[in-house]
Amino acid sequence: MIVHMNNLINRLKQSLKQNEPIESFEIITFRVSGMRFSYEDEILNKEDKAELTRYAIVYGQGEDRRKPEARIICEKERIIDLLNQCKLISWDGFIGKHPKNVSDGIMFDLKAIINNKKISASGSENFPDHYREFTNGLNEILKEKEDRKNG
Repeated sequence: MIVHMNNLINRLKQSLKQNEPIESFEIITFRVSGMRFSYEDEILNKEDKAELTRYAIVYGQGEDRRKPEARIICEKERIIDLLNQCKLISWDGFIGKHPKNVSDGIMFDLKAIINNKKISASGSENFPDHYREFTNGLNEILKEKEDRKNG
């Protein structure tokens, strides 16, 4: 009975967390790695703007180093809208264990300060809801920089 109540309470907390609107962020770091690549997107709050930087992660001299590949300044509200669409706050505590019999895959690690709270999530070929929408949204924002440069 106690275990059932604890499960019910945890599901209720998760449901409330998923519905909490994101109103602010300080920093978001989102690292993605595969067999032959690794990159990190960093989003910083710059008052009414947001700065999104994509870094290639390169290994040299015994350590990982971040090499900037693309940077764009956009409206902070655009990032907040993406975070809310993807319910990023609900990712907190997600640990996606690597599936059995899968020998390769993509790993991710998220650390953020959202609504003045630290959140984190990680996974290996196992992702939270709206993961693809989040990665696609970041890629679209970064693509706009390329479009502006080429247009």
